[in-house]
Order: sequence, then C-alpha cells, then structure tokens
Amino acid sequence: MQKNPSKSEQELWDVAVIGGGPAGMMAAARAADQGARVMLIEKNPSLGKKLLITGGGRCNVTNAEFDNKKLLAKYKDSGKFLSSPFSQFSVREALDFFHAHDMPTKEEAEQRVFPLSNTAHSVWEVLTARLKKTGVSVITNAPVARLHAENGAIGAVELRGSSQATALGFSKTEYRQENLGDNRMIRAKSFVLATGGTSHPETGSTGDAYAWLRELGHTVHEASAALVPLALMEPVKGAAGVSVKNAKVTLYQNDAKQSQNSGKILFTHVGLSGPCILNMSRDIGELLKYGPVVIELDLMPDMGYEKVDEALQAAFKEHSNKKIRNSLKGVLPPALLPFALEKAQIDGDTFCNSVTREARIRLLKVLKHMRLDVKKLLGMERAVITAGGVDLKEIDFKTMRSLKYSNLFLVGDILNIDRPSGGYSLQLCWTTGWVAGSAAAKT
Repeated sequence: MQKNPSKSEQELWDVAVIGGGPAGMMAAARAADQGARVMLIEKNPSLGKKLLITGGGRCNVTNAEFDNKKLLAKYKDSGKFLSSPFSQFSVREALDFFHAHDMPTKEEAEQRVFPLSNTAHSVWEVLTARLKKTGVSVITNAPVARLHAENGAIGAVELRGSSQATALGFSKTEYRQENLGDNRMIRAKSFVLATGGTSHPETGSTGDAYAWLRELGHTVHEASAALVPLALMEPVKGAAGVSVKNAKVTLYQNDAKQSQNSGKILFTHVGLSGPCILNMSRDIGELLKYGPVVIELDLMPDMGYEKVDEALQAAFKEHSNKKIRNSLKGVLPPALLPFALEKAQIDGDTFCNSVTREARIRLLKVLKHMRLDVKKLLGMERAVITAGGVDLKEIDFKTMRSLKYSNLFLVGDILNIDRPSGGYSLQLCWTTGWVAGSAAAKT
C-alpha cells in the first residue's frame, strides 16, 4: 500500500527559494513582502555563511556608482542583459534598503561601500531580520538533490535522502525546531534558484545547481576562478599583510606588455592579492596558458623618476649617518625594504651617506619597476567569485525568469556574469534577488 504523503509534502508554497545567501535572502524577503508564502531552503546549518566572510569579513555591500550606464559597463558584455533589472533596483535602491533598516554605510576608495560598523554581520542582521518580519519560513541542513519538472514547469524540490532538515522558525510564530524527516519534497508555485557558483566551497558553494540545470536542459558554462589571488615564484619574504593603496600593475609575456591596471594590492605569504590583482586574475589565467607571466609593480605611480629620486635623496640626507635599511620608512613600507634593496643589489647595512648615485638609480628603478614572476593562480577554493553559470540568453531579465521553465527564476552567482571586485558582485545579488522575488510572488 502506498504511503500517504506527510502534511509537509502536501503543502504548497507560493515561492520556494533554494540558497540562503545574499541573493536568496533578498529574493525570499521581497517575495514575502509582496504577500507570498515563502520557504527558504539552505544546505548549511545557518544562513549567509559566505556573506559573513566577504570583504575580509567587512562586506563590500555595493559600489557607489549611481550612473547605471557606467555601472553596467563594469559588467562588460553582460551589461547589455542587465539594463532592465538595474532600472528596477540599482545601487540607490540597495543603499536605501539597508539605510532604512538602520544600517549606516561609508564609502571608501574606488567607491566601495561598507557597513559603518566594519562587519559583515551587520548586513546579515538586516537580511535575517527582514526574513523574520515578512514571515519567511526557513529550513537549514537541507541539501537539495534535484528539481522535479512537470509539464514545462518546476513542480517540486527534493531534499537528499540523508537530510535532517531543521526549521528555524523565521515565521511570525515563536521560534521552533523540528526534524522534517527524510526524502522531503517541497512543492511550490514558483522557485528561485540562488545556490551561487563554486568559489569558497567550504561555505556550501559547490556548484550543485549546475548539474540540476543541465538535466533540465539549460546551457551551463563551466565554472572557472574569476577573482582569485596569485602565487609568485619568489614571494616577498616578510611582507605578508602589507598593502599598497595605489600601485600600477603591468602584465608582461615574452617581454611584451599585455595589460595594465591600478589600485590596491596586498602582499601575501605566497604571492599577491588585493582588488587590483583580483581584477586582473582572469587575464593572468589566460596568459599562463601560453607561457610564463611577469608582473611589474610601480609602487609609486603618482611620482615620476625625478620626484622619486628627490624623495630618496631627501631621505638619505636626513638619515645620512644611519644604515639604509632603517632610513626609508617614509618612502615605502618597511617590510618591503629588504626585498627592494636585494633587488637593487644594495647591502642593507650600507650607510646612507655612502650610497652611490648608481645604487640610488637602481633602487629607484626597483620601486618603479618591481618585476615578479607569476607561479600560478590559486585554486577555486580561494576565488572571491567564479565565472561560468547559466547562459544569459536563456533568461528573461525583466523578471529573472528562465525561458525554459515558466516558474523558475535564476539569480546571483549562478548566472554567467563577469564582474570586477569592488561591490559589483553583491550588487548583482541585491538586484537580481529583488527582481526575482517581485516576479516570483506574482506567478
């Protein structure tokens, strides 16, 4: 005799959102705010695991570019698809949303916007509070096995058989906790897929949805690391954690200049990171396919040779009776000095009044042209975001609806959208999540 379905299996939600990251939480809260009964499904024990580590735990909420035309240009070829969603919910609307929920923000270099509190937890608190206020029901520890399609639409989400899903009770009732059982089928009128890409797999972003979507007939481009630090053949010893706020970075291959960018760089134990490096990582990855890559750093891009030489001479004159290794703190970070002196073939114990003009010029050239051999890009697990995902031609961007399934909406990192570091990834989550939540609630 066939077992009767449980009450939970019979229940029909208006919207089921798969993935409790920033895009999923925004979509769920927006749909519920429109009056929909919403279930948010998360595979981790808690929501927003990756959100809490973004921006080094500070969370680069968005980029303060209020001109949509300029904003869309940052998404390169993908920008032509994003005009409609950004016309509905862009940077101004995202900031208004967080400000209205008592989360003040501040703007830093390159228009990057962070919570005034300097912690990603502030963003997390806004989103989870919104879920609770709008009555979203949330289940965690609930990895999804597959999506079930019925007559050109998605009919249900099937949780894995080993799942021990737990209701968090973000509904308007009191906190509750219950085992939801195995083989749980969650049925809904519409579904929002917000499972992310494959960066930081330890947070649950393991690209699970790529297989489901291929099975459903969607074109999914293979994931690759898009914003990722790099390892050097010879890391700068003792400089891990040192940052240079404004450096000019040039890539060379076979002694030919390939590309150039400027911005903040960060020295690490194994190589280089920071926004400027991350934004060039895709170019570096492509070049490495064809041979060795050399990265050249101009640590003083705002100063020409004469100005740098004047700064060195002034430092040597001021500290004429001191050793050079103790005398250039005002010129560059002390942790970088031993490496720079070594590259310039200058003994750190040399007294400033003994430094020859030739040695000074060698040091000047190192500061303006510090050349480092790239070893490799670090792995997918170190990527800030990944490239790859659902082909954009298969999405109606007015609603974020799949063109293959009338009640399936795709948001955030699951889309094949290239974007730089600087708040553009989270803005994509806020925008696509809000648009999808709005449309899914009306399905």
